[in-house]
Amino acid sequence: MVRSLNSTVELTANATWFRGMPNYGKVMLGDKAFEYYNDKNVGDYVQIPWEEITYVIADVHFNGRYIPRFEIRTKKNGNFIFNTKDPKKTLRVMRNHIPADHMRRALSVGQKLKQRFTFKKK
Repeated sequence: MVRSLNSTVELTANATWFRGMPNYGKVMLGDKAFEYYNDKNVGDYVQIPWEEITYVIADVHFNGRYIPRFEIRTKKNGNFIFNTKDPKKTLRVMRNHIPADHMRRALSVGQKLKQRFTFKKK
């Protein structure tokens, strides 16, 4: 059995972890870490301490009314893409532990196209 890093739990929600095939489980946000546990496989989990997270990037659509997913970028272990039942609530709890300048919006489709097709002069 996996031992939690958190001593107090602030939020628990149903979640999906996107890594090739989606994995369904629970996200637990606490005082020390962001934790994901798979519903079916006990050994399939992710524990990310708050100090390890560099950026949280959220895909925001329709002026914040729809957030399909958010990405957690870490210092050493790469990127993790999650979706929760209530992503606004999840991001608000994460905002208590991560500085505001490390919470970002993802680029829109128009911004991505503009970035790709503009030439940089040197």
